[in-house]
This record gives sequence, structure tokens and C-alpha cells, in this order.
Amino acid sequence: MSNVDIFVGEIIGTAILILFGAGVCAAVTLRFSKARASGWIVIAFGWGFGVLAGAYTAAPLSGGHINPAVTLGLAVDTGVWDKVWVYLLGQIVGAMLGAVLAYLLYFAQFQANVRQTGTTDGTVDEPVPTLGIFSTIPEIRNPVANLMTEILATIALVLPILALVGDDRVVQGVGIGPIPGEGAGIYGSGISILLVSLLVVGIGLSLGGPTGYAINPARDLGPRIVHQFLPIPNKGTSDWGYAWIPVAGPAAGGILGALIYNAAF
Repeated sequence: MSNVDIFVGEIIGTAILILFGAGVCAAVTLRFSKARASGWIVIAFGWGFGVLAGAYTAAPLSGGHINPAVTLGLAVDTGVWDKVWVYLLGQIVGAMLGAVLAYLLYFAQFQANVRQTGTTDGTVDEPVPTLGIFSTIPEIRNPVANLMTEILATIALVLPILALVGDDRVVQGVGIGPIPGEGAGIYGSGISILLVSLLVVGIGLSLGGPTGYAINPARDLGPRIVHQFLPIPNKGTSDWGYAWIPVAGPAAGGILGALIYNAAF
């Protein structure tokens, strides 16, 4: 498995993840979307299906990590670190690409994100803030609580992933890459990828309320960078004061999840 394969695979897989994830957030949030106001359950399943599509697509090339927290957890578990930087770079680039694609797909709706005047009852509708389409925003801004939420939610992601794929990976001796002869990368089978996708849905439904469950540093940072520069009317702030939490929390959670796995299993 070459660095080029890893880089390309993670770009494609993470771009698909963000296209689905930012796409469902745009669908639920923006005016003139047929899915507007359809709710949190729709968002949770949209992100879960994004994991399914992204990981399955990237798996033959890179193993389908599509998440720095997963990459870090696997590296801590196996002790293989030499290709981690390639994974992380591909994931950030892919996340930025996916955010741009979601913007282009909902371009007309983003352009309609303007102050609406002249309504029949004389009120004025404010523009819809757009950062939540691309990145996470806490419901209550408390750095300690927000950081703890992201750490715990990411442990709840990485620990089950390691329990699901750990034995097969160790037996094959392949570190953090694809299992030889398989088409589903570190997960070994398409069923395993489906289970991880449903795990992400469960995390969103159960643990996502406080912060919006980044559980993936690239998923938050890449789209936040893109949001900063996209020409979206009335887009609002990119909130860089909060941006370190959905990066540091999931990274720490991935490492802690691997340490717990190694200690307990």
C-alpha cells in the first residue's frame, strides 16, 4: 500500500463523508430545501450513511479510516506510525473538498440565504447562520464540558471499532492498512462497515446533543476552513475561538480509546 494510494483513498472517502454530512445539514437547515426542519434523526442518519459510503469507497485503497481519531487509535493500538501523516493530510484535504462539493450542490439555497423583506405580516426573517452546516457548534458554550463530551463520544466510537476489527488486523499483521485480499480495508467486510455506520448513527442520537458530535477532527476543521472563505451571503462567523475543541477532543478520544482497548482486551 503506497502513500499515494492512502492519500487518494482518504481524500475520496472523506470527501464523500462530508458531502453526505454537510449535505444533510444543509438540507435540514436552509430555506427552499424540501427537507427543511426535518430534524435531528435525519441528520444522524445522513452522517451515518456518509460514513458507510465514504469508508466503503476508500477501503480498498487506504483502509477507509476517513477520521484522524480512528487513524490515531489504530496507530496507538498497533504501534505503526510511519504512514499516519499521509492519512491525516488526505483526510483534511478530503474534508475541505467535500465541504466545497456540498456548497456547490446547495449553491442556489446558499445564495438565497439573504434577509427576506416585505412579508405579508410585516416581519423580517433573519438570514440562516451557516456554520452549523459545515462544522459543530455547542448548545451550551462551556469549554470543559464541550471538550469532555467530544472525548467521551470519540472513545465510544474508537473503542468499539477496535473491538470489531482488532483481532483480524493483528492476525493479518497489516498495521493500519487494508487486510490483504479483502475489499473493506481495516473492517474486513462490508457488514463491519455497516455496523460502524450504525454506531455513528447511535452516537449522534445519544451523545450528539451537547456539541453536535464532531468525533472527527478533519470533519470539523476542513469544512470550517472552507466556510471561512466561501462567498455565502450573510454566512455569519466561522467561530475560530471554539475550533480547537472538536479537533483536540476527538484526537484525545481516539488515543484514549486505543489505550483502554489495549489495557482491557
